Amino acid sequence: MQKPEEIYDVAAKLEALGNETRLQVFQLLVRAGHAGMPVGALQKTLAVPGSTLSHHISRLVSVGLVHQKRESRSLICGADFDAMTGVVGFLTRNCCAMEDTADD
Repeated sequence: MQKPEEIYDVAAKLEALGNETRLQVFQLLVRAGHAGMPVGALQKTLAVPGSTLSHHISRLVSVGLVHQKRESRSLICGADFDAMTGVVGFLTRNCCAMEDTADD
């Protein structure tokens, strides 16, 4: 049985990804790999206003799916691959576990 804290954490991450723009941001960062992407490149690729993008990135950071670091004058965003793997693992951990106990 999952702990309530784990369920809350995964639910918050999934809720954050339930927004189209945030999902697109996260997909781009996953494709960018461990190097991440500058915020300016994300904005140019997605064609969203800076304040809107900042709001969405902030939400992803707050739930632990994205991290940021400053490199000179650029703010680089990166996907937190451990967090992503944790969500996928949570969703698949007990896959088909009830098949053997199903009544026919």
